[in-house]
Amino acid sequence: MSRTLVVVSAGLSSPSSTRLLGDRLAQAAARETGAAVEVVELRDLATEVANNLVTGFPSPKLGDAVETVTRADGLILVTPIFNASYSGLFKSFFDVIEAGSLQGKPVLIAATAGTARHSLALEFALRPLFAYLRADVMPTAVFAASEDWGASDGPDGDLTARIERAAGELAAAVSGRPATPAVAAEDEFVPFDQQLARLGITSSR
Repeated sequence: MSRTLVVVSAGLSSPSSTRLLGDRLAQAAARETGAAVEVVELRDLATEVANNLVTGFPSPKLGDAVETVTRADGLILVTPIFNASYSGLFKSFFDVIEAGSLQGKPVLIAATAGTARHSLALEFALRPLFAYLRADVMPTAVFAASEDWGASDGPDGDLTARIERAAGELAAAVSGRPATPAVAAEDEFVPFDQQLARLGITSSR
């Protein structure tokens, strides 16, 4: 059974260094696992995420994204750092995912920012968040500041070396688990409004 790696990118621009870092991590991990790679761009889901927080009902587009994330065999989660923490969009997306959905799932955390001063946000913000969600967070987190792109200053500081080390950890974790089974037709996501409509009930908000 084939495996799937999912990149969740919270980059706000197109193209973005956040998405670029996610792609490089995914390529490195996929080389070792042979897994297929899918990408969830949170920038394209911002309105749906906000509506879900207010109404409690996910749109079909958001529901598909959540399903993609929760059915993944491994996750690569990348956010820009704002004010020493993950972005609000990044956090809001994981707020709408049902509790327990990420339990035991291999997760690689990564972040981008303008300077290396923000690198500790990975350990003080992202790692505690996904530990709380009971994900299996890889030991190596990857941070890329603006000056890291194209730089090469040795095995400990080189971005490529950090990417390869983190991707190797994720690949080992994913390969050591049984592949997630495909979603059966009867288990496909159906928005709550549609479920009520099938029963002849009109929801009020």
